[in-house]
Amino acid sequence: MTDLIGAAPATRTAGTAPPSRGPSRWRTTLVGWSFILPNFLGFVLITLVPVAAAMALSLTDWDSYNPPHWTGPENFRRLLNDESTKVALLNTLTYAAGHVPLTVAASLGLALLLNRRLAGVAFFRAAAFFPYITSMVAVALVWNMLFNPASGPVNQFLESLGVDHPPGWTSSTTWAMPAVVVASAWRDMGYYMILFLAGLQAIPKELYEAAEMDGAGSWRRFRSVTLPGLRPVTFLVLILLTVQSFKIFDLVVVMTGGGPGRATRVLSQQIYQKGIVDGEFGYASAISVVLFLLVLVLTLGQFWFNKRRDS
Repeated sequence: MTDLIGAAPATRTAGTAPPSRGPSRWRTTLVGWSFILPNFLGFVLITLVPVAAAMALSLTDWDSYNPPHWTGPENFRRLLNDESTKVALLNTLTYAAGHVPLTVAASLGLALLLNRRLAGVAFFRAAAFFPYITSMVAVALVWNMLFNPASGPVNQFLESLGVDHPPGWTSSTTWAMPAVVVASAWRDMGYYMILFLAGLQAIPKELYEAAEMDGAGSWRRFRSVTLPGLRPVTFLVLILLTVQSFKIFDLVVVMTGGGPGRATRVLSQQIYQKGIVDGEFGYASAISVVLFLLVLVLTLGQFWFNKRRDS
């Protein structure tokens, strides 16, 4: 019976010391830390230390030449009364409100279109992804030419459709931000298309077959099978896009320079202007802390909403 069930645990003779596992356990711990430590050190040196330094500098007046002078919350009080920073914050929120949904819709549409057995589908996927690895400066220059009010192809096309007075795009305070949003969404949609493609291919085919047998049409299958199956990927895409939208800098600088006027000036450009150009590193750090807290609150809010919806 013992042979069938298994050998009975051996009893330790009285006075015999248990086998030592100290060296083996320490060796395992050191091996684990050897894998974790390089990435952890990179996080501390590249992310954690600069964030802590920015928070400390936000409470000082520092021009990078003289020693920092402690001012307490004065920079934050100034921020509340700074009209240019308020405009930059509003522009950042406007850009994010346009960029996030437009990029999600475009990338999801591309993923649905290219998640089929088509001739040359690999080429079209690569072509859609190519703008994401293209230089942001090149993207901005190309879209500036496309949106040229006098000779750009976009306005020429609108005029051929009968539009007598097409938008001024980057030279217009009304249309400059939509132009930046369109150019940014065009560049980013290929990357997020790849994420949606991975999510689509992870949805079991049996679910579509069962829905089709129940008489569900294409739209019903999309609502009842595709969207629920893409919920984890959609959540990830929303988080990444939100963080990316609030960090927008280079595309705005090259396309519009923050203009015309202050129509497209965003917080990251305001931080650069106050810190690097004007030498007010304490005030620029205060703006960066506000930007960090804003992104943190939005991200935690998305996590809370997603968890509540799942529960």
